[in-house]
Amino acid sequence: MPRLLIVHHTPSPYTQEMFEALLSGATAPEIEGVEVVRRPALTVSPADMLEADGYVLGTPANLGYMSGALKHAFDMCYYPCLDSTRGRPFGLYIHGNEGTEGAARGVDSITTGLGWVKAAETVVVSGKPSTADIESCWELGATVAARLMG
Repeated sequence: MPRLLIVHHTPSPYTQEMFEALLSGATAPEIEGVEVVRRPALTVSPADMLEADGYVLGTPANLGYMSGALKHAFDMCYYPCLDSTRGRPFGLYIHGNEGTEGAARGVDSITTGLGWVKAAETVVVSGKPSTADIESCWELGATVAARLMG
């Protein structure tokens, strides 16, 4: 069974709301035969990454960059995954009041190095997530999970 790994850092109510919407989309009834695994960014292991067939990454934008927690996940997993995860689909969601461009650029740079393929447009939310923002997070989860269905 294909496995979708959600690697997230959810320190605020807004990032938690986005994460929950994403998880709801990834586990929607129409998504069949995909195991969804979620790991906080500070606890994800290289084995978690290697065992996954696709990824969704979630981070706040901190000082114009991805969270230290997501960067730590990449630092721990980059070289073990470098040659083994090429071509796998991923999605990204970011919450921040400013500096989201730097966070997106940082994640894009690392995922390009890994050879991952963006499965959907990045969801970027500033401030309190709107209904449309929450729907975009749901769609992101569903889209990446659907890519793994076969």
